[in-house]
Amino acid sequence: MQTVSLDDLLERSDFITIHMPKTPETTGMIGAEQLAKMKPTAYVVNVARGGLIDEDALHDALVAKTIAGAGLDVFVQEPPKESPLLALPNVVVTPHLGASTDEAQEKAGISVAKSVRLALAGELVPDAVNVAGGVIDPYVRPGIPLVEKLGQLFAGLAQGPLESLDVEVHGELVDYDVSVLKLAALKGVFTNVVSETVSYVNAPLLAEQRGVAVRLIADADSPEYRNVITLRGALADGTQVSVSGTLTGTKQIEKLVGVNGYDVEVPIADHHIVMLYTDRPGIVAVYGSEFGDAGINIAGMQIARREAGGQALSVLTVDSPVPAEVLERVRVAIEADVLVEVEITE
Repeated sequence: MQTVSLDDLLERSDFITIHMPKTPETTGMIGAEQLAKMKPTAYVVNVARGGLIDEDALHDALVAKTIAGAGLDVFVQEPPKESPLLALPNVVVTPHLGASTDEAQEKAGISVAKSVRLALAGELVPDAVNVAGGVIDPYVRPGIPLVEKLGQLFAGLAQGPLESLDVEVHGELVDYDVSVLKLAALKGVFTNVVSETVSYVNAPLLAEQRGVAVRLIADADSPEYRNVITLRGALADGTQVSVSGTLTGTKQIEKLVGVNGYDVEVPIADHHIVMLYTDRPGIVAVYGSEFGDAGINIAGMQIARREAGGQALSVLTVDSPVPAEVLERVRVAIEADVLVEVEITE
């Protein structure tokens, strides 16, 4: 297959039609230099996006008869109210009606219906005009439900009013627009805290109303995981709370990989119990016995500590909610500094 350069194409063609997306690389791709290479009998047609042709250069070329004419379906400013191109006899202008065909209208209707369904279900509607997340790359999208769940875990651990929240994104994700992850974090934080329905639209407003300062921090450094997302916040009493999560494996399993500076690796489930206590022999037997007597099945467990005899953090996955009186008995029995149950809702 022979490859033809753009210059060769311009010099040899009678009609040049442009069908390109508008990007920083394609904006102004046909300018004075390119128009000068065309035949004086040639025509250029733009039915793609306004700005792919330099309109000033095109006007000059048409007036000077450098080219024979142009067909324009799109302009930089639409509608082109005072464009000098409209007054030229060798310009044919058509309305940009690609979305008004029967097929396009049907496709648009289906798209709207899908968006309404997402909105009614409380899910993210990425094309909503009042959602600040912007266009979501497929590489970023799997992180949205993970971050929502991290938000719920964070809220469960935060035993007091929140003053600030940092959403830290580490790893390869920083090459993409990850602003939607800040929305997901706020939605998760407020889901089980406020009585009203929380959405991607009102979550930032809820934070603003409560005086919560929110930052999105991106850092390519992630030594242990390809990507890891941390929610780190300060409470009104000065307490710091943090949770970290990632997606692992080909199945993109959602995992909790950090709690308040302790390293863990626990698949995120519907019910978790987080305990912080002084590390000493027999603790696991104590709370294991209490939960067993109450009919609570422990589906998974991980213990993290920084040193023997210091503070230990246990993260339990249980199959069902734990009654408050059982949690209180366990807290007293192991003399826990922190003991909270976190329920993850979809």
